[in-house]
Amino acid sequence: MLSTTETAAAAESQFEPVIGLEVHVQLLTASKIFCSCSTRFGASPNTNVCPVCLGMPGVLPVLNRKAIEFAVLASMALNCRINETSIFARKNYFYPDLPKGYQISQYDKPLAEHGFLEIKSGEGSKKIGITRIHVEEDAGKSLHEGFPDATERTAIDLNRTGVPLIEIVSEPDIASPEEAYDYLSKLKEIVLYTGVSDCNMEEGSLRCDANVSVRPRGQKEFGTKAEIKNVNSFRFIREALIYEIARQVDVIRSGGKIVQETRLYNADQGKTYNMRSKEQAHDYRYFPEPDLLPLVVDQAWKLEIAEQLPELPEARRARFVKEYGITVQDAAVLTGSKTLADQFESAARAAKNPKRVANLVQGELAGRLKAKGLEIDQSPISMQGIAFSADLVESGAISSKMLKDLYDLSFERIKDFPSVYEEEGRPVQSRDTPALETIINEIIAANPKQLEQYRAGKKTLASFFVGQVMKASKGQANPQLVNDLVTKKLESQ
Repeated sequence: MLSTTETAAAAESQFEPVIGLEVHVQLLTASKIFCSCSTRFGASPNTNVCPVCLGMPGVLPVLNRKAIEFAVLASMALNCRINETSIFARKNYFYPDLPKGYQISQYDKPLAEHGFLEIKSGEGSKKIGITRIHVEEDAGKSLHEGFPDATERTAIDLNRTGVPLIEIVSEPDIASPEEAYDYLSKLKEIVLYTGVSDCNMEEGSLRCDANVSVRPRGQKEFGTKAEIKNVNSFRFIREALIYEIARQVDVIRSGGKIVQETRLYNADQGKTYNMRSKEQAHDYRYFPEPDLLPLVVDQAWKLEIAEQLPELPEARRARFVKEYGITVQDAAVLTGSKTLADQFESAARAAKNPKRVANLVQGELAGRLKAKGLEIDQSPISMQGIAFSADLVESGAISSKMLKDLYDLSFERIKDFPSVYEEEGRPVQSRDTPALETIINEIIAANPKQLEQYRAGKKTLASFFVGQVMKASKGQANPQLVNDLVTKKLESQ
């Protein structure tokens, strides 16, 4: 096989990939979709189960209303048309972690269809279509490691069985692994804003399967696709797609044929490998679920759910730029999560200068959080503390150097900025002109060489003297006052 780099270059010039993604999102309900069992992650194996999710004879499913509300909310956020009537169906297949021998899902009449989201592409944007969003129950989990006889046996944990999911199926509009990565990142961001899922990939709250094929450039017909399953990070999905595209191109250029199959990705090896032949829809013998009535989401219910739809990331970014006078880049960072956006807006509304708040969040706060390995919600300095500190700097009460020192103390003591400011005696910048003039005279006298250079026309040396005075004052002096006094004194020499 050619190297990935060589084949990728060949793919770029002679072939084009066609990618579609199927994303499973676990809904953040307290109970499962058809029973009252808890959805809490991390419980002891096979404890969050009951006769319904264990598939015992004679039991009946009861639909969780909140799961449907969450599914509709996500569908609205992704610009989908909500079908007034959708049908649950049985998807029949055997697997050890599927106790009923079938999965309750939706097939030809899903909850929502014909949506889209936009990603950045080159200098503009690109619309990626969403074919459908349907509701279904999750299966259990097969465990192949972590217990004594794991090399000989597979353990089954059915706690996840019956947890509510939505499956978001994209159109085959994605043309590169990079676009797939951007699509998934944007999708996750939107879903998180709606609050319908925590999208925790490590806990299985968000999972993605990728369908990929290649075709000669200019050809309209799709090539034969392979499905890559069970990839547990966006980075690995991108890497898996890069490898799989190169593999398919190499097979075709060598005179072989691509077979439709399901493949797994080995992150350690950086390769995909065959798992099984790919099933077709008819293999699952779908038929309408006889124990559930058609799901009807009428106009009144849709309007009720729509009232819960939050302002989404793109709209919020545009508003932040307009209302708070911050840059597009600032707005992109500050709306990276709904929590951060909410906290920033709270601080920006309280502060005299929202731009200064934005700078402090991205600079002073973000740098310290990164150094400590903390998330924004773990910060000892609250957004109210940020706003308070921004106003102190804005008014000239404290200098930037003083603010940095107080921020350091806040992180050391794990206390909010206002508390540390009080503990330090509410320090303020010195405006004691006579005291500052004394320091300036001492600094000038101690640096005759620099003074001569200044007199000779090297006026930029004024900043040297200002810096020395600020250092001597231990950052307590007002920088503007120091600058004015130094300039006046130097011109008089």
